[in-house]
Amino acid sequence: MSDQLADSAERLFASQVSKTVLQAADGGHWPAALWAAVEDTGYTAALLPEESGGFGASAAEAFGLVRVAAAHAAPIPLAETMLAGWLLARAGLPVPAGILTVAPVRRGPLALSGTGQGDAWHLAGTAARVPWGRQAAAIAVVAEGPEGPMVACVPAGSFAVAEGRSVANEPRDALTFDGPVTAGRSPISPEQLRAAGASLRTAQMAGALSRILAVCVAYVQTRVQFGRPIGKFQAIQQNMAVLAGQAAAAGAAADLAADAFAAGLDPFVVGAAKARAGEAASIVAGLAHQVHGAIGFTQEYELHHLTRRLWAWRDEFGNEAEWNALVGRGALAAGADGLWAKITDTMVTDAMITGAMITDAA
Repeated sequence: MSDQLADSAERLFASQVSKTVLQAADGGHWPAALWAAVEDTGYTAALLPEESGGFGASAAEAFGLVRVAAAHAAPIPLAETMLAGWLLARAGLPVPAGILTVAPVRRGPLALSGTGQGDAWHLAGTAARVPWGRQAAAIAVVAEGPEGPMVACVPAGSFAVAEGRSVANEPRDALTFDGPVTAGRSPISPEQLRAAGASLRTAQMAGALSRILAVCVAYVQTRVQFGRPIGKFQAIQQNMAVLAGQAAAAGAAADLAADAFAAGLDPFVVGAAKARAGEAASIVAGLAHQVHGAIGFTQEYELHHLTRRLWAWRDEFGNEAEWNALVGRGALAAGADGLWAKITDTMVTDAMITGAMITDAA
């Protein structure tokens, strides 16, 4: 991401995401002013081509915006709106204004039937744990059609909602579809949608982890115990070294995920990135709260807003166990003769070796 775009995003989220906003969102209040500010900048259209209202950003730049938003624990569906708009535009469908999201997040039967002309399609099925479903102006749903995967644009009010929440207190709703929709040929399958969502969640985890590292560094330098900052104690230094290494590895995984998104969503590559970022999230969340003690869980302190989102994002669009199993199957399928070529593929190697080297050095 360019320095100018990164600085602009940092200024916006730093000014708009306050403790008051986070606490209100935790209680179910929609941050309308924050969302309006993000929409006004055009960030929600970052993955759209220029002819569909985008501004020509690359996947790496769009993912960089997601990382900045996540570093501030911004309680808005920026990643989901980006992805839904990208799906609809790629399917040749109009992109509605406002909040958008995607389905399915978890595997489940969703089917389209109809004539294949405009809105002469019927979508049926239930999608569980859909992010921000109740607040979306429309849902981009990838479903199986008579001749392959399709994308349906489902407007608000045309589906039933059973409300739920993630551990971060963000909406995760069960949506039941049973009605006419406008649909087009999907650029990706439901499994590739899972990979696309996983790549964006990887970027979000990397952003949150970078902020957690900064919060922990500041805390150990100012928190005094037994007459000196706790960062002077060897045990704390060891924890901080591990934390820094894991955050850096997640950043490398996020770069890998952005490259994979741009290059066609190879599930082997996305799986390696998502699993590595999820592992880092697990380790860092524990260490960060150990370093902080009880203060990290208090409502007034920002750490828990970040770690609770990490716990939610780890499990969405596939957790470490699911993606590690897929990566393992890919390695087995490559066989003895093809495995080395697979794991030394340039895109995988550059990011994952970087992350491994940083972790080992820490």
